[in-house]
Amino acid sequence: MSAWDSLYACVIHAANMSDDNSDAKPAEGSGSGDQQYIKLKVMGQDNSEIHFKVKMTTQMRKLKESYCQRQGVPINSLRFLFDGQRINDDQTPKELEMTDNDIIEVYQEQTGGVKH
Repeated sequence: MSAWDSLYACVIHAANMSDDNSDAKPAEGSGSGDQQYIKLKVMGQDNSEIHFKVKMTTQMRKLKESYCQRQGVPINSLRFLFDGQRINDDQTPKELEMTDNDIIEVYQEQTGGVKH
């Protein structure tokens, strides 16, 4: 078993990220012909990591929904950042110029502020 295989042992099944399974593959190995896919790490505030393998043209909404489903939290309770910028639902890894093993940070959404 390779290092990637062991890391993906507790990975969400990325096939759930697409209705027709054309945008996602299980996050295992990297055979030839995989050029259209990218491996991404989603890191929570507790430094836990979930790894995804998605198509470069997959909208990030699918990754967000899968992550939130796995964590058991509503999607509007979290914010997803890449290179310090919030990720929009309709953006793709290609638009964001992501590369293999890039990290998406996840933070609890905060609203409100301090009363004066």
